Amino acid sequence: MKAPLLGHNQGPPLESDEPDPATAGWRAFCWRKSHRAAWKTPPREIALRRLARAEALGMTYREYTLEIMERGRYL
Repeated sequence: MKAPLLGHNQGPPLESDEPDPATAGWRAFCWRKSHRAAWKTPPREIALRRLARAEALGMTYREYTLEIMERGRYL
């Protein structure tokens, strides 16, 4: 077996087409927890700033926040 490359975290291979049914429940739990944390209400000042920017761009607050989460940058 070859040694992993620098920066490899020793995780499972990403090429697998079939998910492991033994860990499906755990992955679902982790996904739900992460989803809740991502959509947790930010501080009031940040929410108002995002809302104002979203309205200026003709988007909803949720669409604008989703763009920030998906791309990691502000529009």
